Amino acid sequence: MEKYVRDKRSPIPSNQHVSKVMSANKAKDTKPEIELRKLLWNNGIRGYRINKKGIPGTPDITISKKRLAIFLNGCFWHRCPHCDLPLPKSNKEFWEKKFETNKKRDLKKCKELQELGWHPLIIWECQLNDDRDNILLQVNKWLD
Repeated sequence: MEKYVRDKRSPIPSNQHVSKVMSANKAKDTKPEIELRKLLWNNGIRGYRINKKGIPGTPDITISKKRLAIFLNGCFWHRCPHCDLPLPKSNKEFWEKKFETNKKRDLKKCKELQELGWHPLIIWECQLNDDRDNILLQVNKWLD
């Protein structure tokens, strides 16, 4: 079996398998992102762009005409206020710092977007599973 090589940004894992699984998480075109795009498309919301560069935070979906920037945040990585997920049991200090940095970066990019006249809309992964009607209401509010 080939030895897995880490990227050295995180602490040495206690379990090599966990490290390999965590590093396999994709940054874009994730299953929830594709589901959100299908939800929008199937409900007549078209004309959006994905991962638009050149604006703060590279939003997952943008509708430039209405200056709407949609971020689909994963509950684990962005610390969803609805889910109250526990911290990983090993390397707690690393994870606390990592999640705090993620939350600060999210706030900063939303403020930067607002300063540029964009409306940032945060959709949580759990909302996509539980509350699709509310997602459509929020998006349509900004499109009308």
